[in-house]
Amino acid sequence: MKELQLKYGCNPNQSSARVYMKDGSDLPFTVLNGRPGYINLLDAFNSYQLVKELKEATGLPAAASFKHVSPAGAAVATDMSDTLKKIYWVDDLKLSPLASAYACARGADRMSSYGDFVALSDVCDVETATLLKREVSDGVIAPGYSDEALAILKTKKKGNYCVLQINPDYKPRLVESKEVYGVTFEQERNEAKITTDLFKNVPTKNKNIPAAAQRDLMIALITLKYTQSNSVCYVKDGMTIGVGAGQQSRVHCTRLAGNKADIWWLRQNPKVLNLPFRDDVRRPNRDNAIDVYISDDYEDVLADGIWQDLFTEKPEPLTREEKKAWIAQLHGVAWAAMPSSPLATTLNGPIAAASTTSPRPAAPSATTMSSKRAINTTSPWP
Repeated sequence: MKELQLKYGCNPNQSSARVYMKDGSDLPFTVLNGRPGYINLLDAFNSYQLVKELKEATGLPAAASFKHVSPAGAAVATDMSDTLKKIYWVDDLKLSPLASAYACARGADRMSSYGDFVALSDVCDVETATLLKREVSDGVIAPGYSDEALAILKTKKKGNYCVLQINPDYKPRLVESKEVYGVTFEQERNEAKITTDLFKNVPTKNKNIPAAAQRDLMIALITLKYTQSNSVCYVKDGMTIGVGAGQQSRVHCTRLAGNKADIWWLRQNPKVLNLPFRDDVRRPNRDNAIDVYISDDYEDVLADGIWQDLFTEKPEPLTREEKKAWIAQLHGVAWAAMPSSPLATTLNGPIAAASTTSPRPAAPSATTMSSKRAINTTSPWP
């Protein structure tokens, strides 16, 4: 296939839209189901590059959840705790390594991942397709699908779910171009590779970077490579837990990513885990309720006349003191950012840092993102 007519462009009123190869060659992907739009394909190709690089860097199956040309989450396959399975709503499913990677990628920020475009580094299996089928998602791209997995996905969204198959051997041109206001921009592709070679020259007194920390730092840096700037990323245990994207203010971007990391951790608080949801409350509504319950606006879900629609009994609020105490227990978080971000500037320019041995929180609270706290984040490497 040399050309594909799209559903529409960036906006529905831009009805004339297509993709094609400038050199006249065949497109490197096939539409197996559905009809993609312009933004769908931007998400698909950016997210697939991300998971392809994650797989190359770590050797592990990888998945990404994309929204509006930036990752809401990304992860590689790791062992998931029972707590994570519960907060990601997958404790009732059998998960393959690829399915667990997607559960973690989506679970990092379930509010932002609602209606995502999914990228998979490996052939989509039945377990991953089963998980995808029950989540609100716009489409998926992968290098292949098992027959049963494809049959499952074709039933999603009344048969309109977008399923793309990418040629895993495709190599793009080294020079890329785009047109804005009739002017053509051209540049060399960003072919920088994030590998463990980056850790051969550690500029800090403590030269020991555990393998798990190296993995998480690579995930953070590769994720940022495909995130609109300004961008900041927190990673723990093989998964992003807070991605700040596309903010004009570097300070606000840092706060955004830190706040998302806080929320990810607060979802694991026993009070949140034990919220007595009614059986008829759907997963997206539970996610919304949890997001509000964790915030300072918790009364919006606990007020009389409202909580009865969500819970079997009225929960006790999660107090500010309880939240601070819980966040203080978070350790082992990798962090990456643009060199000009507030934390990077404080740390004299490094674009990545991690704390896996510090007794202090490795993911600062979004409300206390001070220079002193930033230095504490990486204090094991003074």
